[in-house]
Amino acid sequence: MTPLTPASPRTGVWLIGARGSVATTVIAGCAAVAHGLKPPVGMATLTPRFAESGLPDLTSFVFGGHDVATCPLPKRAEQLAGQGVLPHDLPAAVLNELTAADAEICPGGPAAGDTREDHELISRFAEDIASFHTRNRLARCVVINVASTEPAPREGDKSLPASSLYAAAALRAGAAYVNFTPSAGLHHPAMPDPHGVPVAGRDGKTGQTMLRSVLGPMFAQRALPVRSWSGINLLGGGDGAALADPAAAAAKNAGKGRVLADTLGTVPEGVVHIDDVPSMGEWKTAWDHIAFEGFLGVRMVLQTTWQGCDSALAAPLVLDLARLVARAQEVGLTGPLPELGFYFKDPDPGASSSLTEQYMALLNFAERLKGSHG
Repeated sequence: MTPLTPASPRTGVWLIGARGSVATTVIAGCAAVAHGLKPPVGMATLTPRFAESGLPDLTSFVFGGHDVATCPLPKRAEQLAGQGVLPHDLPAAVLNELTAADAEICPGGPAAGDTREDHELISRFAEDIASFHTRNRLARCVVINVASTEPAPREGDKSLPASSLYAAAALRAGAAYVNFTPSAGLHHPAMPDPHGVPVAGRDGKTGQTMLRSVLGPMFAQRALPVRSWSGINLLGGGDGAALADPAAAAAKNAGKGRVLADTLGTVPEGVVHIDDVPSMGEWKTAWDHIAFEGFLGVRMVLQTTWQGCDSALAAPLVLDLARLVARAQEVGLTGPLPELGFYFKDPDPGASSSLTEQYMALLNFAERLKGSHG
């Protein structure tokens, strides 16, 4: 990347799941766009509507994170290139950036057999984030959870789930926090209300649910009753393996159901199946079958097919969120940011579930940032 002058403020992006597919794509993609090797496809914040909002430049980003995995980022990038997720020549072109980020990754947890209590883990993670901040002379830091989905906490669980440990550590370290996963994070009942830093999330909206947030309002606005709405997801990779756990799949599907409830006023019949197909690797296919009623009771059906790569869909959204939340922290905003509901299946309270309304709220937020001074 372009060397920074001493006067250039540096923005830390601390990724939970820092050696995973999404994180690797984020780091490699950021370097590619910053170098001008690739265009910023999918990044709303690099369109003209956001040009004067004071968002940090991608060249100012310094990456680090937590992960329980040990595969180095350069090797992980090579694997993703072999699967067609990254351009085949990109890992070599951004090797320095991948290597630098990998050197900033700390061991995550809790791992099997870890006997540390929650407060000890939170302290350890917070110290890692604070050290990263100090060592790299950062102006601010945004912690973003891009790890695999964990099962929803069960009643009676005495320990916090990993996502909540990381979220608590982010708050303790004074870092902004984004939950791009359906995992509990700050939504765990034992977690305090966030204060002092901006927070956003949860569960990034990359494919099937994005379609639902467009199609749901369409049916409601045209007064076409939806009789049933079912979906099937086939996917591989780490997410596929994680979502093979019914409890994790249930956490994932909760956001999909909320979109329909909010945009249609009710949840129609139908279910969403998520099936792990390891041979699909990093790719996924999602089908929706929507049965609706037309004029004079005529029954009709709309079917959609979505085929894509989750990492490539998620990465530009993660970079957008890092820029927006870092800027929000710079201008002194704190607490939940419902204006960022455009990016989430389960946005913060006060956000609409209609993509069009969410986009207008995002543009208004950009205007608000434009008129603020940190």
